Order: sequence, then structure tokens, then C-alpha cells
Amino acid sequence: MLGIFIGVAAITSMAAIGAGAKSKVSEQIRSFGANVIMVNATAGNRAGMDHARRPLSLNDAAAIAELSSVRLAAASVAGQARLVRGGLNWATTVNGTTHDHFEIRQWRLAGGRFFTEQEEKDAGQVVVLGSLVARKLFEGTEPVGQVIRILGAPLKVIGVLAEKGTSGADSQDDVAFVPMATAKNRLIGSAGGDRNAVNYILASAASSAVIGDATEDIESLMRQRQHVVNDEDKGFRVATAASIVAAQEASTRTVSMLLAAVACVSLAVGGIGIMNIMLVSVTERTREIGLRLAIGARPRDIRTQFVIEAAALCTGGGVVGVAMGFAVASLAARSAGWPVVLDPATAIGAVLFSGLVGILFGYYPAKRAASLDPVAALRGD
Repeated sequence: MLGIFIGVAAITSMAAIGAGAKSKVSEQIRSFGANVIMVNATAGNRAGMDHARRPLSLNDAAAIAELSSVRLAAASVAGQARLVRGGLNWATTVNGTTHDHFEIRQWRLAGGRFFTEQEEKDAGQVVVLGSLVARKLFEGTEPVGQVIRILGAPLKVIGVLAEKGTSGADSQDDVAFVPMATAKNRLIGSAGGDRNAVNYILASAASSAVIGDATEDIESLMRQRQHVVNDEDKGFRVATAASIVAAQEASTRTVSMLLAAVACVSLAVGGIGIMNIMLVSVTERTREIGLRLAIGARPRDIRTQFVIEAAALCTGGGVVGVAMGFAVASLAARSAGWPVVLDPATAIGAVLFSGLVGILFGYYPAKRAASLDPVAALRGD
């Protein structure tokens, strides 16, 4: 039973953790935006020698926005800064961008408003805070309309974003947004010292059906704009939330396959253990078997008895294994911040499978018991 218990516990915990992780990843995709495409600058390599990173630019974002498969595109510059309000302060990411950034990310407001196009043009001294930053700086008081300082510059809080939660290990709510011109002129400057340069570009596909086409169109456009001949010359990377999740799921599948292999070995060992115990039971119970055969039991009755006993042992181990597997999954998921998702069909299937293991490995001892000669069995031979 211990072998069966370990195997079923491994299967159950693997299924619950895997389903919980998948649910968490799906939630992160929804919070980030299912149709979002990210264009990031990367270090290139030409003729085996590292060369300067090719910056993305505001013009790149404008060109991407013109693609028929793209609905919106927004460039961003980002940097770390400390926000100060009275005696409170908080270090966070300050992101200079445009209004389209919020539309692409499907970000909603908990209060206030986003900055306007005029504020973007005039480098308006306004800021929109993430929910975590607002809590840290204002501790329950109303932030909208208040003034904070970023790197010494006074900025008026015009909005607070609705909570987004985490993305990977990072909180999406630990951020402050300012107009692009404000970030470049007053705060964090320009990426790489180039007034036209940006750190990254976010784009939104026209629909979920054309996200693949949009990704290919952006890749092709950026290759043209950067005059890329070989992949070694690329100074950018185009990725979608789906592609990142696919990589995570591939990693999760590898771990799941390893756990499944361990579980199968445990079940096989448990089944062999059950078979050995039942063989010993046949030897110890030869008189009982002989007596039953002598008073009219048929060989198939003996076989049924021993198969049922083996199946009961394995099923019992399976039930306990499911309970223990769920407990282990709950502890692991709690430490990782994942939900625990155990499909009832998975639990029932694990128990039924353990019973099947008992039947398969209990059949040989049952067949051996049924083939005993009644007279020899009564003598204990």
C-alpha cells in the first residue's frame, strides 16, 4: 500500500500543481493583455564581436502603428526613481509613455483620469500611479489631486490605476506613469542618450485571430528599418505573451513528465509489493483455501477473493494517496502563490488506476491460489 500511496500522491500533486500553475499563467496573460506584442531592444553580434545595442525609436513605434494588422502601438522609456510625498517615499519604476499604452494593456482606473494628448505634447507635470505605489505614498488617503516629487520635480497625481496583480515575480502595480515628453525632459532622460530612442514598444494586434500575422508584420518591418541581413545583426526581439507562456509551459511539461515517471515507478514498485504480499498470503492461507475448495468453492471464487483483496489494498492506498497529494500540492502552491486546482475526474481516475494496478498484480497470486489441490492444501503442503 505504501508504494501505491506514494505513486498516487505523486500523480495527484503533479496534476494539481500543474493545473494551478496553468490557471495562474492564464490569469497573468489576461492581466497583461492577450493580444499584446512586445518589441524589445537586444544586444546584437556581428562577426563574433559585440556591438552597440541598436535603440528602438519613436519613429519605429509610429511605423508599427501604421500596419494593418496592428491596432495600436506605444513606445516607452523606463527607469527607477524614488517618489516622495511629505515624509513618505517609495522607490519604483517610472514609465514614460503615451495614452495608448493603457489601452493596449487594457488598464482601468480606480480613480481620476489618464493624461491627455495635450499633456503629452506639453510635457505636463502629471503622473498616474499604480495601486501599490498609491497605497505606499498615501496610506488610505485620496491621492488624486495631490502633488508628489519625482527626482525633485513636482508632479500632480491625476489618476490611480486599478489593481493588476503580479506578472511572474514582479508586481504590475508597482509603477508610475508619466507622459513620454515629461520622462525625457524632466525625469529619466532618453534611452541611450538619443532623444528619439525608447526602451521598448508595446503593440496590440487588431484581433486575437491575427496576432500571428501582426507579429510577422512587425518582425518584417523592423528588419527593414534596421537593415537586418542576418539574424546576427538583429537589434530587437518581437515576442507575445503567448510565446512567453509557451516557453513556461514547455518547462512545466518537462517537470511534469519527470514527476509522472517517478509516479509510474512508484506504482510499479507498489504493484510488485502487492503481488509479493499476496503470494505470501497464498502460502500462509493454504488451509483456508483448501477448506473452501473442499466445501464447494469453485476456483473462480478463490481467484475473485484474492483479486478483490489486492484491489482493495491498492484502492485504499490510492484514496490516502489522493488526500496526501492534495495536501502536498496545497503547501507547494501556497509557497509559490498559485491556486490549487484538482479536477475531481483526476482524483477519481487516480483511485481507479490504483485499483487496476491491484487487479493486474493480484491476478497471478489469485490464479495460483485457485489452482491449489484441495487435499494438499488441507494438509498445508
